[in-house]
Amino acid sequence: MPYRRLPNTDAARIRALETALNNEEFSNINNLPFSLNLRQKIEFFLPKFKTAIANSQCARDKQNKNSQKYGEFTKKAKLYISHFLQVLNFTIIRGELKPVARTFYGIDEHDTKLPPLVSDQDLLEWGAKIIAGEQERTRNGGGSPVYSPSIALVKVNYENFKQAYASQKQFQQNSARCSAEVAQYRGEADEYILTLWNEIEAHYADLEDEEIRRQKCEHFGLVYVFRKGE
Repeated sequence: MPYRRLPNTDAARIRALETALNNEEFSNINNLPFSLNLRQKIEFFLPKFKTAIANSQCARDKQNKNSQKYGEFTKKAKLYISHFLQVLNFTIIRGELKPVARTFYGIDEHDTKLPPLVSDQDLLEWGAKIIAGEQERTRNGGGSPVYSPSIALVKVNYENFKQAYASQKQFQQNSARCSAEVAQYRGEADEYILTLWNEIEAHYADLEDEEIRRQKCEHFGLVYVFRKGE
């Protein structure tokens, strides 16, 4: 005997529900092989499920679209922050600034190593530190501004990254929320399909010919899989 294979994708779930609802052979609701109450529940449920899937796809598309821009801004922010700190060290080595200048940026005056700039939080933290530190140092007579890159260029690229980061976080949250909504509806869809297929099979249970019984059920969307050798 073949066994039923319930849908395991959203497209298959929608197809299973729509096949049963839109079957022309039983346009007369009095001849349905499943209950009218179940039909009404599915008719109310299906548009909500399809809308949730569409919203989830839209949220993912927006996240993916922003992701490329976010990656580019992240790369440039890391580049400018890193270069600024390298130039700061070179300026100290040349004697144009004293080692104590490093303290304005939250760095020990004898520390010549670059801070880690691996994560987004690293970039957010150190970008803010060097922007505030450069402004504080120059305002308090701590020497000439650092150039190539200037703090103005660092700030532009840092702000671009910061905005893209915030947008990406928002898109990720929206995508997660929409995915959770689809998952909730998905469980409900599976319950409807299981009930639907059980009622359809029960409706044709009195047919003696197994093949005809199976074909009748398949006509309403049931999927049967034959085992090896059947």
